[in-house]
Amino acid sequence: MSFDADVLTLYPQMFPGHLGESLAGKALERGDWTLEATQIRDFATDRHRSVDDTPAGGGAGMVLKPDILAKAIDAVSAVDDPRPRLLMSPRGAPLTQDRVRDLACGPGVVIVCGRFEGVDQRVIDARHLQEVSVGDYILSGGEPAALILLDAVIRLLPGVMGNQQSGVTESFEDGLLEHPHYTRPSEWEGRPIPPVLLSGNHREIDAWRRAESEKLTAERRPDLPAGKKKPAKG
Repeated sequence: MSFDADVLTLYPQMFPGHLGESLAGKALERGDWTLEATQIRDFATDRHRSVDDTPAGGGAGMVLKPDILAKAIDAVSAVDDPRPRLLMSPRGAPLTQDRVRDLACGPGVVIVCGRFEGVDQRVIDARHLQEVSVGDYILSGGEPAALILLDAVIRLLPGVMGNQQSGVTESFEDGLLEHPHYTRPSEWEGRPIPPVLLSGNHREIDAWRRAESEKLTAERRPDLPAGKKKPAKG
């Protein structure tokens, strides 16, 4: 079963973007996942193909019209569509690795990319759009955020990564940031690889990596649940 993504946007040419390259691109070619980018403007009814209007109550910017956006959503997602409908929005729930894993285990997603000042609240409510944020900052539109979300999800699909273990030993997978990495040469500019990593003692290596993860997390992301599990002892 493939992971099917539908993206509603005013800029369909932005897709698949970087997701057409590397491992995600190969998986797209294989049919492990599919992507359709639909032009919202195609559902406009006036001769100017208008999709936005001034905000009720006044204020700056423009707002995406509910009738036009609803038609676009209905065209790609039937009432019984099991895929979640997501609206990329800075006021949405933060995207987490747990949410990414849940999405990767599902049938796909329908993603609405907002533009202008925002989206009419009525279509958010009527079409059950779940607002999702990729960070506490403002983008020019939802397209880059949609690509970020899809990137995070696609790489976790079965067969996309060469080594599936890579997906379970990364930052955020167990509430910790990932430990430092090293490779050859064993010494570079007077900086050696930590001796424990060359010891061949996997229990000590695991303990070192866990301790480093807890240290980094405490220093950089004290909001994460660091240190709940004790590192393995050698």
